[in-house]
Amino acid sequence: MRQYPPIAEHGLIGDLQTCALVSSDGVLNWFCSPRFDSPSIFASLLDHDRGGSFAITVDAPEVTVRQLYLADTAVLITRFLTPDGVGEVIDFMPVQDPRTATSRHRIIRGLRVVRGTVRFTVACRPRLDYGRQPHELTLDEDRARFTGAGLALHLDAVGAVRLERDGNDAQASVELRAGQLAALVLTVCDADGEQPTPISLEQAQEEFAAARRFWHGWIGRCHYRGRWQQAVNRSAITLKLLTYAPTGAPIAAATMGLPEQVGGERNWDYRYTWIRDASLSVRAMRDLGFTEEAEAFRAWISERIKEGDAPNGEPLQIMYRIDGDPHLSEEILDHLEGWRASAPVRAGNEAADQLQLDIYGEAVYALSQSGEITGMGAVGYDDWKNAAAVLDRVCDTWDRPDEGIWETRGGRKDFTYSRLMCWTALDRGIRQATAHARPADLARWTAARDAILAQIMERGWSDERQAFVQNYDDTVLDASLLLMPLVGFISPRDPRWLSTLDAMEGELVSDSLVYRYDPAASPDGLRGSEGTFSLCSFLYVYALARAGRLEQARYAFDKMLSYANHVGLFAEEIGPTGEQLGNFPQAFTHLALITAALALDTGLDRAPRGHRSRSCGGNCPSGCDGRGRTRRPFGGPAPWWRAASPGGPDRAAYVGGMNSPVVPHRDGDHGGLPAVKRTDYAGAVYGSMLAASVVATAGAVGDYPRVQLAVMLVVTGLVFWAAHVYARLAGERLVGQGISWSETRQVARHEWSIVEAAALPTAAVLISPALGLDLAGTAWLALSLAVAQQVLWAFAGATRAGASRRHAAVEGLANLALGLIIVAAKAALGH
Repeated sequence: MRQYPPIAEHGLIGDLQTCALVSSDGVLNWFCSPRFDSPSIFASLLDHDRGGSFAITVDAPEVTVRQLYLADTAVLITRFLTPDGVGEVIDFMPVQDPRTATSRHRIIRGLRVVRGTVRFTVACRPRLDYGRQPHELTLDEDRARFTGAGLALHLDAVGAVRLERDGNDAQASVELRAGQLAALVLTVCDADGEQPTPISLEQAQEEFAAARRFWHGWIGRCHYRGRWQQAVNRSAITLKLLTYAPTGAPIAAATMGLPEQVGGERNWDYRYTWIRDASLSVRAMRDLGFTEEAEAFRAWISERIKEGDAPNGEPLQIMYRIDGDPHLSEEILDHLEGWRASAPVRAGNEAADQLQLDIYGEAVYALSQSGEITGMGAVGYDDWKNAAAVLDRVCDTWDRPDEGIWETRGGRKDFTYSRLMCWTALDRGIRQATAHARPADLARWTAARDAILAQIMERGWSDERQAFVQNYDDTVLDASLLLMPLVGFISPRDPRWLSTLDAMEGELVSDSLVYRYDPAASPDGLRGSEGTFSLCSFLYVYALARAGRLEQARYAFDKMLSYANHVGLFAEEIGPTGEQLGNFPQAFTHLALITAALALDTGLDRAPRGHRSRSCGGNCPSGCDGRGRTRRPFGGPAPWWRAASPGGPDRAAYVGGMNSPVVPHRDGDHGGLPAVKRTDYAGAVYGSMLAASVVATAGAVGDYPRVQLAVMLVVTGLVFWAAHVYARLAGERLVGQGISWSETRQVARHEWSIVEAAALPTAAVLISPALGLDLAGTAWLALSLAVAQQVLWAFAGATRAGASRRHAAVEGLANLALGLIIVAAKAALGH
């Protein structure tokens, strides 16, 4: 076993209350219980000798190891390939009732041989309370019980495994042949907790199947069907694994103490809930269709606001424990040497006491996004009053120096990003109050919002650098400002923003990877340097995609994906030689990957056809159905009352916001206007189709000369084409008012649906004479075609593109009704 495997050489398993890391060698070397932020039980990742580990390896002179996830699950498989056989260790944590907090958690490690013969060796060496507390071992041949520090660990051997004592630890060796199975089940509970009932191999297999079903069912709710499906799904599962289900609070990363520089001091504890990280994580999940997670976090953050001022005197502090406890005192665990001697190892995080004004933007943003998901009823009147009180405080306190997003320890400054997010807080508050008729001091909020914007434009902009800068006192660049277009502060194609992108490319970007800032130019109070920040690298892709620089964005995105580890996970940073550094896996990075993928996929689908890598085929995240028409993302067509009535100056709040595939467009940024020509072409095509249907029907139910039929064909086609062009011109006007282009095309969606539905029933009338059908046969043919179209729409269209099945049913019924009307007309006319 390597003493300190690379940070990236791990996979993550969990049960939505805690998690564990398993190295590609089969060593479980990080696990805390009963929660993410509890003291460690296994922590050899931070100290090989004192940290503790649970290793299952293969005893063979030549072993090749491969690790992978079962597709779309959190079930991890480590494969050992030897000359004598191929064996597997299957690791997972059962997910049973994740919303109920419990002190009892299980890790199941299955052993399986798929070819030949393999000898596995097992060594379970727990070290409780970060290795500070001793434990006692009670052992018989198929069960070991470790007790200490208020915990009991029960290790059950299932199958042919026989446990042996190794001091106060347990070990075993077992040889299995092809087709044979065994398992080791570790149950952690309180010291006085009930002893778990031993399970059989059959029950272990049932648990395995249940785990697969759970994750397949959960990821099945994802609406994304874009180019990078596998990477997006893995990121979504990772974000879910890093969320504490009983409270809905996401943590920043699974680990603590992993360094940003080997041997350096930038080693922090990330097992807590940052308002900033969590808000953006939840938005990424929401954009994929996981609305329950967004609502759970809204409830959590509402509780934090309701509790009143935090210990630092502010309405909110930057981070909390996952249960909302604001006390995160930091201690140095000087008995641990740190990963590859990177000390100090810190538990807790004193940055919780810092002043970071940006959190108000992220908090209000999270609340406003929840309102978009479920209607403003989700944010009740009492919650609104509490949020409005916070915004009143922001009006008075936004113009203060603070420690900033990167939690520097070199003194407070006037950070541009902090002002940006105060602007975001007020802007979202104004939108929500206006859209949902909530009481608010709108005049005061508006004045403060506009004052912040003016200050950023004057003091946050450097004429010398031709860019927005980190703080008002110097000209240092800062990658956090890549969020400017994402929150709607500036158009992604505004000249000032494009100039800022160019400046960042020249100073912060290295081979498509992005540094947060230059510590040498802007000292942060810490020694050493750091690698490129993976969050910023993905935000850079997002900014490039929104700016229309699609080829550059795709190159940067594909390059960044190549730095993922063998199972698709990212740590916080990428080091000078491409190694992953910092806590692992990091939620911030994975949420930014999702953000970048959605923006880039949408941009490529909207680009002129010659610049696309492929047709969207109805699977793009913006809801395009593959024929130039766009449905409302993840929910079918927009209701006619929303699509037809923009609803005033704050209409953009409905279609826009952070990281939304449908975003507010400002300053003439029409986003999807390359689709204009496609819309006109669609008008011509549909006009011709529908005209042919009308004329064919006329020929079936009446006796018209060919000249009259030809005239009807031309006139009908021109009428439908003109209707499409008119809708497009009206859409351009709406886009100029801040409404997204994709949504304006939804205005006529229902009308077109009804007309298009006539095609198949009409076909039934036309072909019935050739088939020798009477009136009843024609009716049944029309009915069959209508039902077939409904089924195809529901399962090939609605499921894949995210449209609602209720709408599919409406179209199917419309098909049936029109078909029966045509048949009835034919009968009435005696044909």
